[in-house]
Amino acid sequence: MRVWLGNLRPGSLLILDEAHHAAPASGSKYAIDSKITRAIRYFAPRFEHRLFLSATPHNGHSNSFSALLELLDDKRFMRGVPVLKSSLDAVMVRRLKEDVRVVAGGFPIRRVLQEDLKDLSPDAPELRLAEWLDAYATLHRERFAAATKREQTKGALILSTLQQRLFSSVEAFQRTLSAHRRAMEKVWAGETAARSTFSGSDLAQLTAGFDNDDDRAQLPSEQQESEAAAALERATASAPGAPGSRHAARERQLLNDMARVAEQHRHRPDARITWLIDWLRANCCPGIRLPGSPSPQPGGTWSPLRLIIFTEYEDTARYLRTQLEAAFAGTDRAEARLDVFHGPTPPDKREDLKRAFNEPPERQPLRILIATDAAREGLNLQAHCWHLFHYDLPWNPSRLEQRNGRVDRKLQPNAEVFCHYFVYSQRPEDRVLRALVRKTETIRLELGSLSDVIEKRLRTGIRRAEAEAAAAEIEALEDDPEKRAARQAELDEEAQTRQKRLKEEVETLKNRINDARRWIGLDEVQLRDALNCSLEFLQTDPLHEEPAPPGEPTRYIFPNLQARHGGDPRWAATLDTLRPPPDREQSLYEWRREAPLRPVIFTSPTGFDGDTVQLHLSHRVVQRLLGRFLAQGFVYHDLSRACL
Repeated sequence: MRVWLGNLRPGSLLILDEAHHAAPASGSKYAIDSKITRAIRYFAPRFEHRLFLSATPHNGHSNSFSALLELLDDKRFMRGVPVLKSSLDAVMVRRLKEDVRVVAGGFPIRRVLQEDLKDLSPDAPELRLAEWLDAYATLHRERFAAATKREQTKGALILSTLQQRLFSSVEAFQRTLSAHRRAMEKVWAGETAARSTFSGSDLAQLTAGFDNDDDRAQLPSEQQESEAAAALERATASAPGAPGSRHAARERQLLNDMARVAEQHRHRPDARITWLIDWLRANCCPGIRLPGSPSPQPGGTWSPLRLIIFTEYEDTARYLRTQLEAAFAGTDRAEARLDVFHGPTPPDKREDLKRAFNEPPERQPLRILIATDAAREGLNLQAHCWHLFHYDLPWNPSRLEQRNGRVDRKLQPNAEVFCHYFVYSQRPEDRVLRALVRKTETIRLELGSLSDVIEKRLRTGIRRAEAEAAAAEIEALEDDPEKRAARQAELDEEAQTRQKRLKEEVETLKNRINDARRWIGLDEVQLRDALNCSLEFLQTDPLHEEPAPPGEPTRYIFPNLQARHGGDPRWAATLDTLRPPPDREQSLYEWRREAPLRPVIFTSPTGFDGDTVQLHLSHRVVQRLLGRFLAQGFVYHDLSRACL
């Protein structure tokens, strides 16, 4: 690419999707360049034109935002210099999904559903462990009362990590608790040699996990969990607080009790699994059963309904898969109903999963996709799915919104999408999580940017005694005044003004498109006739219409120019654009021999599937068929020679 671009490639265009990843990290007052930032900073100036796409360009840090804009246009913007709204208006086109839905339609209505888990036994592990962890956290904070600010921060981070793991699953909690317990035994034994080994990467991993800029995100799941456990051990050993405190015996007892109960229940269905299995039995397959129980309808068939289950942690994803596979045993094609999309999933497997999940249910048995946050961005999973479950809740509203965006997208065929999350009514800490979800919806509807503010508020964990006050605080939370003023000056507009402007721009663009079509004489009939004329010169059949489902664009069968007698083999690569994607095991020869050409259409598809191919002026097949007219015109009708 360096050789091709040189110092500047005239006519080149850089399209950067999810451009917010190129913004410098905002963990400090002055944002620090990441690897992605440095790469884009190197390549972007070599493209003459640049288009950055992002749903969340502004993270509340003006310095990070100005650095991102500098990557886009270094003549208009400079890192560290306040962004003027007049300058921003010249380069930014802002569209809100809700505005587009109101003005032009095409987006579903989102329903956020709270699923209450209540009437549990007080000895339920999710409740008992939360109670003991809160008691342990109180003693832990007392041990750190006289510690340095840095050690107090590490101590709070340890508690927050344990709490988030517990709220995810007992399995994830048990793995993390074991690492913390091992480290605490060393602390109580006076072994603090590892105090200086806790690094900045450990801190980033415990606060945000492995992000896309971290090579460890591609490690196998077991190795990722081992890395996380080791980071927690180093954090515990490097911030021992006052290990000889008067509550050391009680702390040890609580750790032992939590370890015992977590070990007993780590492989058992929790209340969420029980609720989820009941829901799946009612909506997906009547033969689904609770693991260890008889099936109410052995060999039960599955409905076409699909769903995604999100979790933050690999341990929880593995636990979910084990529980659900046991629940599906004995149903129709049980082994093909479930799959997992996570960080270690290879790129080719990711493409296979996306394609399978978007295929019509009658052709593809996959029904349930368990996904970690590796799948929360950049994936289209809405073709036949409108139910999404948050098995656990990320404490960053941006991540929550990105998850919901996998099904709440353009070309969603259902009028509504349903985003479910779980609340334990008997667990006080869940009041804060409930407030988090409600505030996330407020942020989405009111154009807020409070994600970093809320995440910082929850970074030290949720104290049971303060849960009610913390929930009320999040509900009433506002941005830091300086950040709010910066964002308002740089981004915010009133909803009515935005929608009015959007409506005017949509009408203007429609008129321009119609004028352009009339000027060049382009419509479906004329384009199809031109292609048929070119096919006639190739001495082959024209496009033949075939029946299409109600409400779908008219479909046409394209002749296989390569297979006809005397066909030109040079058409093979061009016709490949009309075939469905190959399987990983297929050779090129087998794929071309077995994969039929898909029907073609001339208007935009109404859904998100791969059954048809839209032919437009820039499509490779159209370019080749019409190219002969540019090169030769109707030379076959000209008089080429005469004899007397």
